[in-house]
Amino acid sequence: MKHRRAVLLMILVTLLWSTAGVVSRHLEVAKGFEVTFWRSAFNALSLVAALSWMRGAAFWRQLPRTPRAVWISGLCWSVMFTAFMMAITMTTVANVLVTMALGPLLTALFSRLFLHHRLPARTWVAIVLGSAGIAWMFGHEMQGSAASLAGMGVALAVPLAAATNWTLLQRIAHSDSSTEKPDMLPAVLIGALLSALMTLPMAWPFEATAHDLTLLAGLGLTQLAIPCLLVVRLTRVLPAPEVALLGLLEVIFGVLWAWWGAGEVPSSSALWGGAMVLAALVGNEWLGWRRVR
Repeated sequence: MKHRRAVLLMILVTLLWSTAGVVSRHLEVAKGFEVTFWRSAFNALSLVAALSWMRGAAFWRQLPRTPRAVWISGLCWSVMFTAFMMAITMTTVANVLVTMALGPLLTALFSRLFLHHRLPARTWVAIVLGSAGIAWMFGHEMQGSAASLAGMGVALAVPLAAATNWTLLQRIAHSDSSTEKPDMLPAVLIGALLSALMTLPMAWPFEATAHDLTLLAGLGLTQLAIPCLLVVRLTRVLPAPEVALLGLLEVIFGVLWAWWGAGEVPSSSALWGGAMVLAALVGNEWLGWRRVR
């Protein structure tokens, strides 16, 4: 797969990831941990079907002998699936999103420390500008109470887990080991199952209507299962910091989805912050393309 195609597919991934907010606005009864549970459960069901089709019966025979790296990645996925919703129940969306904007910087630092990757100056500038754009979008809405700070601490688990996951996936994809590289797709399934199990006690008793379950089943398939399987493949082509940097588009797309699908008009600060993120991403990709040319 060429770099340009991988970038386009990563943009598609972020577009699919970003649909959670607008879909949740149309839920009738389900909320909080029940939303997270059903989304993770339907994600797991979708992955069972997809991996059975992709890998066949041999997949299930090999699953008990899954290498440790797959379980570590699965744990990271479970944190990513769960911590966001937990943080939302403790603080504002603005606090959570500003905290998650640390993802590209953490990923770049992890790549430098553990993979010894030297990032070009343009990528560092893009990371700083993109993170500043997210902070500009939501900074004026941030709250600093003790409960909010605790929520931001939980939200910090998302970029930490993501940075760990992208770095691990890239290390395996580009390792020079003569042994066979582990199949990392089962990690997404492990993460979905762990997330569903962790949130089940807090989701009970169930209140979701048939309408809610239909929407959450759609999220499990199109907002989690498909894009997460794609991003595992894309980490073989895109550097981990670039994956995290392009992931900032999820916030931009999420604001646009809410504007178009739920009538939530973005503020001027959101538009300016979004412009900063887009400028950072476009500038980084354009300068990289010029260097290759």
